[in-house]
Amino acid sequence: MSTTKKLYLPPKGEWERRDASSLGVDQSILGSAVQFAKDNEINWPIDIENGRVGDDAPEWAAKLGPFKDRGGPAGVVIKDGYIVAEWGDIHRVDLTFSATKSYVATIAGLAHDRGMIKSTSDPVLDYESSKSIIQRNTGEPVDGFDTDQNRGVTWEHLLQQTSEWEGTLYTKPDIVDWNRNLGPESMGDPGRAARRDRKAPGGHWEYNDVRVNRTALALLAVWGEPLPDVLTREVMDPIGSSGTWEWHGYDDHSAVNLDGVVTESVSGGAHWGGGLWIDTLDHARFGMLYLNRGRWGDHQIVSEKWIDMMTVPCELNPQYGYMWWLNTGGLRYGANASEATFSASGAGGNCVVIDPEKDLIVVTRWCEDVPGVVDLAAQAMVSI
Repeated sequence: MSTTKKLYLPPKGEWERRDASSLGVDQSILGSAVQFAKDNEINWPIDIENGRVGDDAPEWAAKLGPFKDRGGPAGVVIKDGYIVAEWGDIHRVDLTFSATKSYVATIAGLAHDRGMIKSTSDPVLDYESSKSIIQRNTGEPVDGFDTDQNRGVTWEHLLQQTSEWEGTLYTKPDIVDWNRNLGPESMGDPGRAARRDRKAPGGHWEYNDVRVNRTALALLAVWGEPLPDVLTREVMDPIGSSGTWEWHGYDDHSAVNLDGVVTESVSGGAHWGGGLWIDTLDHARFGMLYLNRGRWGDHQIVSEKWIDMMTVPCELNPQYGYMWWLNTGGLRYGANASEATFSASGAGGNCVVIDPEKDLIVVTRWCEDVPGVVDLAAQAMVSI
């Protein structure tokens, strides 16, 4: 039985604003959330290309894809589909870092819904063994899944970041992200010891951008067309996005020849550049799609089954699902947000936080303390 909510879904080019109190929201607390977001701008240079997001070893630290200067703090709070608070330049297109990963997971969900991926427990090798994937700038086959280490890697392993895939992609070896210090991005397993060896697929949770990029490439092989084209047609056009967003890879570094067709494979973040560049309102539309259980108007874009699957906590990190962060036990966003809260979360405080029990969305840009903003916004969602 469908559990689709009755929410306001903004038409293309429009978004209705409502007074917070008219929706049972405490305006004073909401104002504190906005001020908190403004006061807690990320301590990053405007020229973010000179930042060290991954703190990589020097031999692997080279930037590969495009960057642009960042904007200032910005965001929106949405209740029942209506904008009840906003700050900063919400129309500015900015890098969004690892929030991109949740868009990658959406592409996987669309493939699963259409039977292009029959089961997330299938080995990824089954979907690539008949395909030729050549790195354009070297003429060499890309590292794939037909090795002793990688044959057992499933789609679920990739989406939960437990794959332990071994290889090098676009000059970056998977070991670049071993023992990576992610601060809040590693929540859920804060006391884990530094790893010294490689586990079997499914044996270790690790936030690993090389493997996420390999996931995007595997999905390119499934769809047979660039992932930005899929996202445009299947998601962003139907939900009325502005059309100003861009999804980059690493230019020639990530250009591949897939069965004779040359295209750029996009990245799942901006660790080495690229990733999704998007404005705050388009992020919020993406959040509205998930708050509304994958439905927009009379079109079920993402199945409810997939949304349920993607928000099941990973056994090795209960704060993580299928490239979405979770609020399991209230550990990530606190007890004022519901435990059902999930988010597309990226470095620099670029986040889309969805609380389905409160019909709440919080989008933040360039914020040092996103949980603090979410906690206050969630506190404001009370009948007054």
